[in-house]
Amino acid sequence: MSESTNARADIGVIGMAVMGSNLARNFAHHGFTVAVYNRSPQRTRDMIAEHGSEGDFVPAETLEEFVGSLKRPRKAMLMVKAGRGTDAVIEELKPLLEPGDMIIDGGNAHFSDTMEREAALREHDIHFVGTGVSGGEEGALKGPSIMPGGSVESYESLGPILEAVAAKAPDGTPCCAHLGPDGAGHFVKMVHNGIEYSDMQLIGEAYDLMRRGAGMEPTELADIFSEWNQGELDSYLIEITSEVLGHTDPVTKQPFIDIVVDQAGQKGTGRWTVQSALDLGVPVTGIAEATFARALSSGVPQREGLKGLLDGPNTQTVDTPKEFVEDIRQALYASKIVAYAQGFDQIRAAGKEYGWDIDLGLPAALWRAGCIIRAKFLDDITAVWKADPNLPSLLAAPRFADIVNQASESWRRVVAFAVTAGIPVPGFSAALAYFDGLRSNRLPAALVQGQRDFFGAHTYRRVDAEGVFHTDWSGDRSEIKMD
Repeated sequence: MSESTNARADIGVIGMAVMGSNLARNFAHHGFTVAVYNRSPQRTRDMIAEHGSEGDFVPAETLEEFVGSLKRPRKAMLMVKAGRGTDAVIEELKPLLEPGDMIIDGGNAHFSDTMEREAALREHDIHFVGTGVSGGEEGALKGPSIMPGGSVESYESLGPILEAVAAKAPDGTPCCAHLGPDGAGHFVKMVHNGIEYSDMQLIGEAYDLMRRGAGMEPTELADIFSEWNQGELDSYLIEITSEVLGHTDPVTKQPFIDIVVDQAGQKGTGRWTVQSALDLGVPVTGIAEATFARALSSGVPQREGLKGLLDGPNTQTVDTPKEFVEDIRQALYASKIVAYAQGFDQIRAAGKEYGWDIDLGLPAALWRAGCIIRAKFLDDITAVWKADPNLPSLLAAPRFADIVNQASESWRRVVAFAVTAGIPVPGFSAALAYFDGLRSNRLPAALVQGQRDFFGAHTYRRVDAEGVFHTDWSGDRSEIKMD
């Protein structure tokens, strides 16, 4: 398809639901001419009727019109439902595009799907750019964190546009950068969402401990989270937690938090993160516990069926609420650092597995603004990876090692109180167990290896000799060197 004489759009957006519409408006606000299309033409008409005065839009009622309005190399950004919806649009677009054109997938696609789509379209010399977009509806309009993968060549053309509309970090740097080939961008976005799950669970546990363990009311807790947001816990999620806890339901006049059903939903990205971590052999225990906590909360038959059947301690309250709140603050900060450390371990492992070679400083830098997990301490994380990209773990950085070490006593008091009081804290507990696992000189994995060798001849290594060994457990129990 040759370039139309009417081709004047710098970029096009397919999908005029709220995210797609807001992103198209964001492009237009930054001076770009934007082609817009939706499978239902009425949605495109409605978007233009409501927001057409905000910039230079080129509405299209067919994909042919849409593609014809794009300048070469054409840039078509998909903001449609992940999965079959994405594949359907790609199949319709493919015969209309030419070598060098690009399809940008801004949805929450699984990174393996992105890798397959990129490979298939590469055979037609069409660039497929899997792009993580975080920040929700507001971020799409005012500046999201953008995590693109794909070819270097595609980013040379697309990058300036994405960087222009992305959120800006405190130092003015755009929260957008090329992360690596094929599925790298969507993988980093997936891990971002996994960390988000963990972060939200930890905040929820902090709330629950203060509500049940210290008898505090939501308005008091709103003030505490607001105060925490002025210090090292400064983040978007802490900020909105204060807003949610301070909100009063207009119908019942009760605290909003008390009229919300306690069953947390999920769209799958946390689950994907845990599944990928299992494949890579990376422990992301905080993300896993947060994902399972959502599943448990939604396990209505189990929760309803076991009411009154399972015994536990009566909820007790602390004698020193002020000290208890400070212990929780420290435990929350330490546990958040563990969640990020595990997420970066997973990104590094995936980079090696899939040949992406991701600079760990990049995700940290891109998450400083625009996205859901944006937080003040991401500046420090960015600096840590920039100073030493070969650190074995974020926790090996002296700054973060000092924080978790100093929080250790508070952390243990919080978990011990929760266990005694019968308040579930899977996030805090998992983070502390991970910390203790890393600092232990000797783990019970030695016994596990002995058991594995006993029942399955899986072999083991010795601390005092090189090589792999097996004991003849069913015979004379002599040791055999296997290599």
